[in-house]
Amino acid sequence: MPDFTLTIGGQNVAGAARPIPVIDPSTGQAFTESPAATVAQLDQAVDAAAQAFATWQHSSHAERSAALERVAGAIEQHAAELADLVVREQGKPLALAQMEVGGAVAWTRAAAALLIPVEVIEQREGKRIELHRKPLGVVGSITPWNWPLMIAVWHIMPALRAGNAVVIKPSPFTPLSTLRLVQIMASVLPAGLVNSVVGEAEVGQAMAEHPGIAKLVFTGSTRTGQDIVRRAAGNLKRLTLELGGNDAAIVLPGTDTAAIAEGLFATAFLNMGQTCAALKRLYVHESQVDAVCEQLAAIAARQVLGGGLEPGVTFGPVQNAPQLARVEELVQDARAQGARIVCGGQRLDRPGYFYAPTIVAGLSNGARLVDEEQFGPVLPVIAYRTVDEAVALANASSMGLGGSVWGEVQAATALAPRLECGTVWVNGHAEVLPHCPFGGSKMSGVGVEFGLDGLLEYTQPQLLNING
Repeated sequence: MPDFTLTIGGQNVAGAARPIPVIDPSTGQAFTESPAATVAQLDQAVDAAAQAFATWQHSSHAERSAALERVAGAIEQHAAELADLVVREQGKPLALAQMEVGGAVAWTRAAAALLIPVEVIEQREGKRIELHRKPLGVVGSITPWNWPLMIAVWHIMPALRAGNAVVIKPSPFTPLSTLRLVQIMASVLPAGLVNSVVGEAEVGQAMAEHPGIAKLVFTGSTRTGQDIVRRAAGNLKRLTLELGGNDAAIVLPGTDTAAIAEGLFATAFLNMGQTCAALKRLYVHESQVDAVCEQLAAIAARQVLGGGLEPGVTFGPVQNAPQLARVEELVQDARAQGARIVCGGQRLDRPGYFYAPTIVAGLSNGARLVDEEQFGPVLPVIAYRTVDEAVALANASSMGLGGSVWGEVQAATALAPRLECGTVWVNGHAEVLPHCPFGGSKMSGVGVEFGLDGLLEYTQPQLLNING
């Protein structure tokens, strides 16, 4: 196992705070420790990033693209090592971790290929008005534990492509793959351009308040996002917040549910349900609820649960003990309300944080398992009578990250715009793409990521008004 350190100013730096145990969720036991930073070390990282930005902001678009291509190549060279780290600290099966690393490479190359156009607003004799985009400065990044490597790349690469420098703080549950990623990046980038710190809430709060951080990008809970908004007011930080998502899906009456069951299961239980844009609430016409539950339960029964490095495993553990406790609490509350546990509904009798893939019927809006984002391997299937009722139930949430409609394409496409969310999929769910903007409505976030729209969120518009 490599020597894990913070990266500050291009140097490997030992953490000055007490190390943080890193738990393997397949065993529930610590397998190593992560260095942890003090707030003073965060200050050093911000200073190093500011020094790197002083030069990097004047780099050409070609230079920035070439730098990201070097980073993509370096990630590829360390792909096996990074995938192994993701499995060890996050718990997902190896094939899914390999997909995460491959996605990180693809997203890096997509960011490298993006162009930032100069918009000509007016052109006539004696007058030309252009809109340019300038980098912001030091970008702070705070990432979650569910896709630790991928989301780090989602935050870092557009920031660099736009001409900024970065300080990233990964989740203390899954710090290792990000620490290693930044070490790898530092080997092919100017010193101080990307810096890493690890810490608990104190360090994240200091990032939100830091006067030297011009923009903060955060993926995580709505409650923490609200706290960041309050703390960021001191210097009017630019914010991109991808927050909670209690995504609803509607299956239209008369749909061939056997044909879509695999897609429903895959998008609900992606990463054991620990994905912001996963399908979290499934609304099915009352005439088809029992069939859908049986079909999903049959797929659940085929899953092979185990540690991510074990051969043949398709379904890993919940990532951490607090999240497992939340899943157990929500299912127990559903039982108390008379819900029918179609399959699963219990923790496995083995070490680690394993919970059987669970289908729950007999609930509706008002139950905690429906109203609250479970973020784990449990899916409530909710009956509706009319399509209008289904839309009303789907929209009756403070969240609005994603949603989907399943059924005949023309009818599903016509219904889709009625859902109140940032992305609506038809006959699919949870697909995010590097060239398509992605963000939430309502309490699911502020701003967008990906594509040109996401890239421009790392910039400040500057109008150039030329006379003569």
